[in-house]
Amino acid sequence: MNLLNMGLTEIIKKDFDQLNLGEDLIIGRVALEHKRIYRVWTEFGELLCEVSGKFSFHSKAREDFPAVGDWIGLKPRAEEGKGTIITVLPRKSKFSRKSAGATAEEQIVAANVDTVFLVNSLNEDLNLRRLERYLLLTWESGANPVIVLSKADLCHNITEKIAEVEAIALGGVPIIPISSETLAGLEKLELFLEPGKTIALLGSSGVGKSTLTNRLLGEEKQLVQEIREADDKGRHTTTHRELILLPNGCVLIDTPGMRELQLWESSDGLSETFSEIEELAENCRFRDCLHMDEPGCAVVNAINEGQLAAERLTSYTKLQKELAFIERKADKRAQADVRKQWKTINKQIKQRKSR
Repeated sequence: MNLLNMGLTEIIKKDFDQLNLGEDLIIGRVALEHKRIYRVWTEFGELLCEVSGKFSFHSKAREDFPAVGDWIGLKPRAEEGKGTIITVLPRKSKFSRKSAGATAEEQIVAANVDTVFLVNSLNEDLNLRRLERYLLLTWESGANPVIVLSKADLCHNITEKIAEVEAIALGGVPIIPISSETLAGLEKLELFLEPGKTIALLGSSGVGKSTLTNRLLGEEKQLVQEIREADDKGRHTTTHRELILLPNGCVLIDTPGMRELQLWESSDGLSETFSEIEELAENCRFRDCLHMDEPGCAVVNAINEGQLAAERLTSYTKLQKELAFIERKADKRAQADVRKQWKTINKQIKQRKSR
């Protein structure tokens, strides 16, 4: 395998060399992860890898473990088709969300991504509020978003739908309607498919990510299913995140549809996604304006004058509260970790005194 075609850069090689891991270690890239077993692309081909015991011992949280797209240092056993992961190299970007459940834990969906194709269906499943969340997390990830509106052949009011998306896609985010059936619009996506670049496909179940992957790959690799006639929604097909190498050397990351997309530390992304609200807020009379019924609120005035949709402010306020909640839970977890460390230290002190 030629890792240069898979995104390996001089910066990554420099990061690897500075770790001084030894001559018997090599660079690899995580192509698939399944219950702490990893398929890794290496110069020896694809190896099946696990993390070392030392790596596992020093990893305190889920995000410390390798994710799909990560560059890693590993000790290969090429003759067995296996290897041992020693370290994860610094990530230049990562698309994260809060893990499902009550715990405040980060789940890395894809790492070292250059561009995120946010795939949304142009049929009845188009959801602007969900798209806002995807945009927010993409800006926070460090990658660049491209909004891909799929199933254009099933939409009879494309101009209206695009106008709705343009109202929330600020900052010059490209919006590209496509049809994987007629191939319309796919040529515009090819502008982003550069050799050595990594593109992640993100979106809800059934929006056409797997079909799009097959079209870009030129073969039927990913399983696809027809949309349900009852509600015009697609069916979930992809079951895991996976790196896919296109013929020109660009890397795709196809991902399962996310039924739940909770935020994870996205304060910067919030400013990017709702930049028009934060710009208006600078002109409010009070710095701590809540944009409700305060006098001299520039945001409320903009809504009353038809310059800002009320739904945008509602969504912005809701996401602010969600981020604040995550921050509080993260602080509690950090405090619990400190208490646990002090208990361990005190226990060790008592053991030494009893000797």
